[in-house]
Amino acid sequence: MNRHDGRPGVRVSAQGCRRRLFLLGIDVDSTGGSQRVLHTLAQGFAERGHTVELIGIRPSPRPHAYIADPAYRRTTLYRAAAPPSWRADSLAERLSPARLWSARAERRERQRARELLARRFAGTPKDGRGYVIAGSPWAAVWLESVARSAHVRAIGQYHESFHQARTSVNLELILRHYPALEKSLFLSEPDAAEFRRRRLPNAGVMPNPLPFAPLTPAPLDGRRVGAVGRLEPVKRLERLLDAFATASAEHPGWELHFFGDGPQEPELRARAARLGIDGRVRFRGTVRDMAAAYRELSLVALTSEREGRPMALAEASAAGVPCVSFDLSGGVRELVVHGRTGTLVPHGDTAAFAAALGELMGDGPARERYGRAAREHVAPLALPAVLDRWEALFEEIDR
Repeated sequence: MNRHDGRPGVRVSAQGCRRRLFLLGIDVDSTGGSQRVLHTLAQGFAERGHTVELIGIRPSPRPHAYIADPAYRRTTLYRAAAPPSWRADSLAERLSPARLWSARAERRERQRARELLARRFAGTPKDGRGYVIAGSPWAAVWLESVARSAHVRAIGQYHESFHQARTSVNLELILRHYPALEKSLFLSEPDAAEFRRRRLPNAGVMPNPLPFAPLTPAPLDGRRVGAVGRLEPVKRLERLLDAFATASAEHPGWELHFFGDGPQEPELRARAARLGIDGRVRFRGTVRDMAAAYRELSLVALTSEREGRPMALAEASAAGVPCVSFDLSGGVRELVVHGRTGTLVPHGDTAAFAAALGELMGDGPARERYGRAAREHVAPLALPAVLDRWEALFEEIDR
């Protein structure tokens, strides 16, 4: 069904299996794991010969270029980023001319965006080979009327854990909108099983692909702990600072590097200073070449409040860097095999996290052993392998 195009690891679908694919997200150009996945999939599908369009509902206020030379089309539906949330304190404010004008303008812009989405779908051939992949429940809401009138089959994804969905409006949105789709895809089998228990009949599993394939493993000799992701409250990076302060007291020479930006940077800098470790904490900002960044590290740490199947753990493992993480979800447990590829710590136990960090900071042979096992463990997440799974899913739905 596939042929090679001459580049290592890249296969292009045969002419009879080429499809028109749309990937739909709310904001597809900001820095974040789900955005990177959408761009990685779009480029991978396009390099296999599919006609691919990545559609963002709203433009990013701070767009990031994920692919230097994209082989896919990019479309944004809204002309402006989402306005700041506004809540009226009184009936007079709610009925003020300025507020009413703003609401009417928003309705007109939403209608214009929906019409643009319908036009993007309208050119899909009537051969059943058009698919739209909604990257979130909020994106799936946009498909309710548009996709049904076009010749596209809709698939819904969810990039968080079942626990996260249950504690937000996402569970309601998934159970309301995803049953009508061809397939609902989650990042781990435990999460898919939880949704099936909620009578979501079309729940399946599709892992996110690695955005790169490191040619050589990290040397693990840099005495650096890394944290990768947005500097925002849900990541609970204050816990990591506390744990690193405790662990590094017995392991001088180690540093903690944050890769990513976000609103909590000033607060984290101040906390590092209070803990007396500001000289050993580096804020690296957004880094374009994360494959090279992982090779600088000897450990990757994750202290989030919640995660589905975090790309940082998969990427670090692909680079041969062992991970220490809170035991947050089935997706985390699938990526980090406790005692073989890294260490899992009870959720929220900062003292245990510090102990786990300190143990691996002081044990180079264990880091090397874990790193080798981690690379082997995530090999099935290489982009060609994940694209093969998508191709098989399309063929299953076609039948």
